[in-house]
Amino acid sequence: MTLRLYDTATRSVRDFVPREAGKVGVYLCGLTLQAPAHIGHLRSGVNYDVLRRWLLRSGYAVRFIRNLTDIDDKILTKSVEQGRPFWSIAYANELLLSADYRALNVLPPTYEPRATGHIPEMHEMIAELIATGHAYPAGDDSGDVYFDVTSYPAYGALSGQQPDAMQPAEDAPDRAKRDPRDFALWKGVKPDEPIDAYWPSPWGRGRPGWHIECSAMCRRYLGEEFDIHGGGLDLVFPHHENEIAQSRALGLPFARFWVHHGLLSLAGVKMGKSAGNALDLGYVADLGVRPVELRYYIVSAHYRSRIDYTEDALRESAVAFRRIEGFVQRAVERIGAGEPGELPAEFAAAMDDDLNTSAALAVLHDVLRDGNSALAAGDDAALRAALAATRAMLGILGLDPLDPAWTGGGPTDDLRSVVDSLVALALEQRAQARSRRDWAAADAVRDQLKLAGVMVEDTPQGPRWTIGDRD
Repeated sequence: MTLRLYDTATRSVRDFVPREAGKVGVYLCGLTLQAPAHIGHLRSGVNYDVLRRWLLRSGYAVRFIRNLTDIDDKILTKSVEQGRPFWSIAYANELLLSADYRALNVLPPTYEPRATGHIPEMHEMIAELIATGHAYPAGDDSGDVYFDVTSYPAYGALSGQQPDAMQPAEDAPDRAKRDPRDFALWKGVKPDEPIDAYWPSPWGRGRPGWHIECSAMCRRYLGEEFDIHGGGLDLVFPHHENEIAQSRALGLPFARFWVHHGLLSLAGVKMGKSAGNALDLGYVADLGVRPVELRYYIVSAHYRSRIDYTEDALRESAVAFRRIEGFVQRAVERIGAGEPGELPAEFAAAMDDDLNTSAALAVLHDVLRDGNSALAAGDDAALRAALAATRAMLGILGLDPLDPAWTGGGPTDDLRSVVDSLVALALEQRAQARSRRDWAAADAVRDQLKLAGVMVEDTPQGPRWTIGDRD
């Protein structure tokens, strides 16, 4: 099969054919760095990481660009409120975001450009838009520059909105606009904003509008035409609509596919700082859910579906992943880790079908069931095949428990070594109590370990322990 992706622009699932054979260029709208990321933001990173891994597995060389918005109205508001430089806030949140992505085993992008690093490219595009009659400097000496939406007849095609029914663009005052729907390309300095939040320009000191940065960075790193532009459904309008208008008004073909992921909501409301319902990795950790289990929770849903977050659903996903992890651990104890094998055809077909991870996981669980049966029957050949297929599928989803991202490096390994030694000591005491038929003492050791979240299972190869629920 050929990969088929849902394209927002055509409102259809269609065959993915790259611009250049064997190569794929992807641009993902990253975060605005006014605050730390929440798990709704992190869904974006995980979803497009799965897309990237599947493209790589399909034999493509992938150039993956994920931008960072480090200058924006929201960041400047935080700067004034906190009395901190805007760049300090943005950089601190960038570091936190990078740590969150690493914790979730999201591959680093080919490049991660910041908006403030591409002011010259934005100036160049704005000048071209003015010269071709698609943009104009404000006539009130504010230094603002606006895109003229009436100059681009296809405006609204991506989102399916009719221009006459559109609300005014809210990124600048209407007083200097020719049309309330016109949006800002360049924003002149304002007296109530931080004094260091500006750059010189041909139209006066100021800073870029939100939309122009992505058009400029796409052009810089992926060229005038590229394969996939990604982002959340909440970016379709106005952000992506405006990107298309800016770029295609200059005759640039721009993105061939528009791929949007569904949002994560809490009690029916989109998760976000402004809504006061943002949950981060720290919150998830306090529930006893590991990053790998959160990733499984995100991957379990199709990328275009909305996820209505509940704590119960997250915990259920964590338990489901622990069953997968338990099989891998038991199989490795018996036959060794081996190497990931070939993907089942049904799994590959599900992934080619618009990245249907829900169906792909159903295939994985079928293989897992066969693997557990082989383990119980002592059929090492069947077990080896099941383990190799399981690890191959989990690798595509970024969930292989044996991936060094989950097992290797740093203080976590040191802590694991300490825990291993302590649990081994407790299990030795339990074994001694059992050998002298002191069942009460043996049960007491097991119960104390359970209270600490360590689950003990007696197997023919001896006791085995895993981290589980304390309940």
